[in-house]
Amino acid sequence: MQNNLVIVESPAKAKTIQKFLGTDFKVLSSYGHIRDLNKKHAGIDVENDFTPNYEVPADKKNIVAELKREAKKASIVWLASDEDREGEAISWHLSEVLKLKPEQTKRIVFHEITKSAILDAINNPREIDINLVDAQQARRILDRLVGFELSPVLWKKVKPSLSAGRVQSVAVRLIVEREREIRNFKPEASYRVVAVFKVPEENGRTVELKAELNKRIPTYAQAKELLEHCASKLFTIKDIKKSPLKKNPAPPFTTSTLQQEAARKLGFPVARTMMVAQKLYESGRITYMRTDSVNLSGLAINASKETILDKMGEKYLKIRKFTTKSKGAQEAHEAIRPTDMHTTAITGSAQEKKLYDLIWKRTIASQMAEAQLEKTNVHISIDGVDGYHFVATGEVIKFDGFLKVYRESFDNHQDEEEVPELPTDANMLPPMKVGEVLPFANISATERFTLQPPRYTEASLVRKLEELGIGRPSTYAPTISTIQNRGYVVRGDSEGETRVFKRIVLTGDGLGEETDTESFGSNKGRLVSTDIGTVVNDFLMAYFPNVMNYNFTADIELTFDEIAAGNKKWTEVLRNFYTKFHPNVVSVENMKMEHRVGERILGNDAETGLPISVKIGRYGPVVQMGDPDAEEKPRFAQLQKGQSIETLTLEEAHDLFKLPRIAGEYEDLTVKIGVGRFGPYIYHHGKYVSIPKTEDPLKISLDTCIELIEAKRKADIEKHIKSFDEEPELEILNGRWGPYISYQKSNYKIPKSVEDPKLLSLEECLELIKKQEKGTAGKRKANARAAANKKKAKTATKKKATTKKAAAKKTTTKKTAAKKTAAKKVVAKKVVAKADTTKE
Repeated sequence: MQNNLVIVESPAKAKTIQKFLGTDFKVLSSYGHIRDLNKKHAGIDVENDFTPNYEVPADKKNIVAELKREAKKASIVWLASDEDREGEAISWHLSEVLKLKPEQTKRIVFHEITKSAILDAINNPREIDINLVDAQQARRILDRLVGFELSPVLWKKVKPSLSAGRVQSVAVRLIVEREREIRNFKPEASYRVVAVFKVPEENGRTVELKAELNKRIPTYAQAKELLEHCASKLFTIKDIKKSPLKKNPAPPFTTSTLQQEAARKLGFPVARTMMVAQKLYESGRITYMRTDSVNLSGLAINASKETILDKMGEKYLKIRKFTTKSKGAQEAHEAIRPTDMHTTAITGSAQEKKLYDLIWKRTIASQMAEAQLEKTNVHISIDGVDGYHFVATGEVIKFDGFLKVYRESFDNHQDEEEVPELPTDANMLPPMKVGEVLPFANISATERFTLQPPRYTEASLVRKLEELGIGRPSTYAPTISTIQNRGYVVRGDSEGETRVFKRIVLTGDGLGEETDTESFGSNKGRLVSTDIGTVVNDFLMAYFPNVMNYNFTADIELTFDEIAAGNKKWTEVLRNFYTKFHPNVVSVENMKMEHRVGERILGNDAETGLPISVKIGRYGPVVQMGDPDAEEKPRFAQLQKGQSIETLTLEEAHDLFKLPRIAGEYEDLTVKIGVGRFGPYIYHHGKYVSIPKTEDPLKISLDTCIELIEAKRKADIEKHIKSFDEEPELEILNGRWGPYISYQKSNYKIPKSVEDPKLLSLEECLELIKKQEKGTAGKRKANARAAANKKKAKTATKKKATTKKAAAKKTTTKKTAAKKTAAKKVVAKKVVAKADTTKE
């Protein structure tokens, strides 16, 4: 029997820790929180000082029962959940639900899962920090109150199934406001003048030197005039300035900087970064991944020092101690770093290897010498022209320092001209001297436009939230996932628009002019607000400005920090918030509105005179023609992809009512074009075919429709490989990643060892399914299928019972009707008999 029970929140973490402890310890997982607020009435007794009503969910009851059994057997229970507030709350809930005795309970924390860290934690236990628990409870309850009270208002005033949240709604506000900045942005044109000079070398050859005019020219006429002037002028080197530069390494990763850099360098979404980092932490590869701190322990610094000296030499070493600047840094006490700096590469998935490599390089670079560069500026004058001169710039790396290992990335503006982050051979300037006259090869003046504000990426949104003090390391990833899952924000897929620009070129042959095109405004991969997100944001901004205020959201985070430090009582914080918030909710909920929230009246239809408006409907943005209060029901049309309720014109709205339309006939059947919930489609022979975004449903031709219909048929034929009459729900199909088995709404891989999937028998398919369901993912599929079958069986039983009940009712009704008929006959006979008697 084990004398010690260690409880952690993850099975992977439990497995790693068990390896470090002896047979006297048993390590089990709680699989996260074992209880949460009851979903009825928000799970909070507001009248009783915001007392939370916690319950153990159904899917955690077996886990709790097992933990209770094991806790009774153990002499000491060690609560080893994560060291942040969420982890502290998990330990507290475990203590409460398992009814652990204080004298037999010990709380241990560690920020890395290594043998030394675990044993050190065992030797230095502490009690549960109730201040951290209260801070977590305050956040959870306040967020529950905001969500539970605001969401029903949105259902009533905007659209069913919407939600609001303290942090998520403010994040949406940032994206909506940026979208409006872009929409209202008016680009201004100017001319960028670049000259290519010929610089003679000692061997008689010439090299090209590119230099840019020190100012932009505002108009086409002025740019042309300058180039005409340059045609007959001399260009002389007036000054050459050389200055040393130093580049310092970035500090080790915090949660937010890891999320940003993984997005830039690896293309990871924020949620994926945190998922992979969690796996690395639980397998003992890196320290705790939710942290505001840039500090490194003495052990990590010494290990980094040894690695640098061993691999690169003493000149590359420079020990640094970084300090955390963010207010209220509280999630952990050390930056994200490898647990063993001597391990430069690990085994694991490709994503784990990439993220580990990024963390190792960033950490090791932080303890390396700065890079030394030399920057050279060459000023080239134009004879007879005042105020203008050309500037050539070059940089040379004298000593690479930390750049040998790591180069930090930055969010470049999507339309910005490419500028190398660090010197390359192209940045090196040829030997020159002051007073030297340079002939030009060509001079060009290219029309350039001011850049619109960039849309947020997931990485830049994290940085903005951190700058504003909104949220904490543990909230960034779930917030960004939530606003996308709710449909308030989407990842853009537009390539942008095309515009024409002018270029004037001066060569030895004279002055020439040309035009060219460029793309701008692409939102590909960037966060874009949807119509629903915009309408919800505007509604909340209009009626709940305090909740949407950036300062309020940031200040409440600092208040949670105060609770964690023991300086404020969590119930008082909630009371102060709720006494102002709740009356506002009641007032708005009872308020009558003339128009639906977000509705825009566009004008009247020219033919019928009916009003046309655009608004949020049950399935998204729609155009309405007609009055809902009129006798004739209004008509509705859905917006096309790329259209917005904010910018839609009356003419565009009118065009939408041209759908559905008949494109013609094919195979003696009608080909119809329409727009549905999932976009424009072709309907033919009882089947739907999606219209690609490159085609306009209002203009698409019959020939193109036929091509798309045939392509869909071909794809359907190629997709289907084999089916079985004995098991209609099982099919072998062709997918994007190769053939697979589809069975009861779940998909199963076909191993590469199977040369021809067509030859698989039903028994072999079922065997493959059985094997794959042994794994964790497979168990989930099996459970999902079992649940679906159970639901199906339940529905069938219910249907059978209903049919039986209906039949019984029908029989009873018939019997009753028969009795009534018989009774009527008896009465009729009596009446007849009585009449006969009277006659006599």
